[in-house]
Amino acid sequence: MRQGSRVCIVDDHALFAESLEIALRLEGHEVRRLPLPKDLHAAATLLPQVQRYKPDIMLLDLDLGNADGSTLIEPATKSGTAVVVVTGSTDRARWGLCMRYGARKVLPKTGPLNDILATIRRISEGRTVTTQEERDELVRFWQDERKEVRELGERLSRLTQRESQVLGMLMEGLQVRDIAVHSTVSEATVRTQVKSILSKLEVTSQLAAVGLAHHAGWHAPQQS
Repeated sequence: MRQGSRVCIVDDHALFAESLEIALRLEGHEVRRLPLPKDLHAAATLLPQVQRYKPDIMLLDLDLGNADGSTLIEPATKSGTAVVVVTGSTDRARWGLCMRYGARKVLPKTGPLNDILATIRRISEGRTVTTQEERDELVRFWQDERKEVRELGERLSRLTQRESQVLGMLMEGLQVRDIAVHSTVSEATVRTQVKSILSKLEVTSQLAAVGLAHHAGWHAPQQS
C-alpha cells in the first residue's frame, strides 16, 4: 500500500469527522468524507458510494444515526478496504463483532487523535495494528455475549402469552395498577402474573425483568 493512502471517513459527527479529515490530509493522505443522509436507516445503502471511491482504508463509526455501521465492515473488507472502527461505544462484545466481520482495529473516540493517525500510518505501511491475542479476546467477548443473550431468550420463552403481554407493558413503564386497568382485571391478578414472570426469568424485581428483556432484544407480542 502506498505511503499516502486513500481514506474514507464514515461518521455522522461533523466536527469529529472534519478534524480527522484535516489531520489525515496533513499526514499526506487523500481523504474523502462520505456524506450521510439525515434519514439513514441502513448503513449498507452507503456501500456503493464507498466502493466508487475505492478507499484503501475506511474509518467507520458504528452509530450512524439510526443505522448500524457494523453492517458495512464485511462487504468493505471483501472489496479490499481495510476497516478501522472509531466508536463512542464501550461495548467490548460489539467490538468483538466488528473484529469477527474483519475490522483491522477498533479504537475509542475518547482516545488520542494520534492513536488513529498512527493506526492509519501502520496500515499504510503494511504493518499489523492488532495482535492475534487482542483479536481473539474481543471475539470472545462477542461469543460470551451471544451465549448470554441466547440463554436469556430461553428464559423468556417460558412466559405464557399473557405474561409476555404484561412484561411488555412493564417495559413501556406501566405500573401494576395501570396494567390492571388496561387489562380489566384485578391488581391481585396482575401481581400474580408479575410474580410468575420474575420466577421464570430468575430475577427478583420488575426492573431486573425489564432490563433482562431489553438486553436480550426481546419484544412483546402484539395484543389481539
